[in-house]
Amino acid sequence: MYQISPETDADYHEVEALYDLCFAPGRTALSSYRLRDGVPPIADLCLTLRDGHQILLAAIRYWPARIGERKVLLLGPIAVHPTAQGEGLGAILMRDSLIRATERGWSRVLLVGDAPYYARFGFSRLSDVEMPPPTNPDRVLGLELRPGAWVDIRGTVTRENSGKDKAALAE
Repeated sequence: MYQISPETDADYHEVEALYDLCFAPGRTALSSYRLRDGVPPIADLCLTLRDGHQILLAAIRYWPARIGERKVLLLGPIAVHPTAQGEGLGAILMRDSLIRATERGWSRVLLVGDAPYYARFGFSRLSDVEMPPPTNPDRVLGLELRPGAWVDIRGTVTRENSGKDKAALAE
């Protein structure tokens, strides 16, 4: 049995260690991290998945971002502990978090990732959306949580600089 819970301050270092284990050194130099730097994550969408022994097996985080004046939910990173990969835990966490994002009023989700993997969750390439360089345009993917949410959205993704409560930023 698995338990999905919002990430707490007490989870932070354990989640960071999982990301370090799952991703290459220098992961924080990627363009998506520049969009996150100094911006608080969407706390109620940052989730952990633990087993019955409270061992962290997977984690996902979301961040606010913008394309022009339009709000977007930036997904990532998502990671599954190497000993638990292939068990569907990433899919469980992805689906749960997307349901929560929809329930909280978010309209669209953006990520940089492998299109064949994320297509099964409904993500597709966003040809009119640009991540800061160096990002392969084929890896810029989006998902509509509300019909038509990506219609006429084009431009460069920028940091969310609003001083507002990040939980109230849903669009």
